[in-house]
Amino acid sequence: MLTLASDFGSPYPAAMKGVLLRHGAADLVDVAHDLPQGDPRAAAFWLRFVLPEFPPAVHLVVVDPGVGTDRAAICVRAGDHALVGPDNGCLLPPARALAVASGGDPDDVEVFEVDGGDPRSSTFHGRDVFAPAAARVEQAGVDGIGELDGFAPVADYDDYRLPEAWVETGTAAGEVLVVDDFGNSVTNVPGSFLDGHVGESVVVETAAGREAVPVVDTFAEVPKHDPLVTVGSHGFVECDVNQGRGDEAFDLAPGRSVMFSFEESVAATVPTF
Repeated sequence: MLTLASDFGSPYPAAMKGVLLRHGAADLVDVAHDLPQGDPRAAAFWLRFVLPEFPPAVHLVVVDPGVGTDRAAICVRAGDHALVGPDNGCLLPPARALAVASGGDPDDVEVFEVDGGDPRSSTFHGRDVFAPAAARVEQAGVDGIGELDGFAPVADYDDYRLPEAWVETGTAAGEVLVVDDFGNSVTNVPGSFLDGHVGESVVVETAAGREAVPVVDTFAEVPKHDPLVTVGSHGFVECDVNQGRGDEAFDLAPGRSVMFSFEESVAATVPTF
């Protein structure tokens, strides 16, 4: 299996598929081609969440704002999986998650620099560099990466790690990692911070101010259009709105700071944003 993920929209992914098929790759699966454009961090988060659900596969990932520069092309081996894409950090968080999903340690990954040859275009390395490399990995198998010509082990690469939140008893300070298509603002605060607090109110502090918001398990536990704080399926705390947009209600966007705190003085009645 060979999966494809990019920020290309359409029709550019079709060109990559054509190259893959021409090189003999089969069983192509689209993950997403509407990842936030030019945002390797967002790609790292979403693929860290999605790719471990797949059986062993080669994952072609192209979110590449540095295309045409001297950034390297790399292949990362992680357990039974391999990822091919630019050396800008977007591959390492999902690679570590795949290593764990394969029964290993999160840092049990190997990185290879890929010789991209002489690409036809300086603006479309997804077609000219990464797709041919991914097809070669798919044909050689994950265990055969080290034997491929033009794949050299490297120790110097962009080992990006998603930022960690600061958490103490009753207080957590973090930032928004991504906002999904529903407007849910996903923070880097671990969901365990809300353990034992469902049904209570938490003070959410952003640049827009401080508000007391209910902690719930499901959206339907608050009235339509009311704000809420919950743990998403990815395991992180979210600032959301039932049938509305959390990013607008909380005035949040990727990279913005957010603080959560439990205070006995918080009123049980929660105002609507």
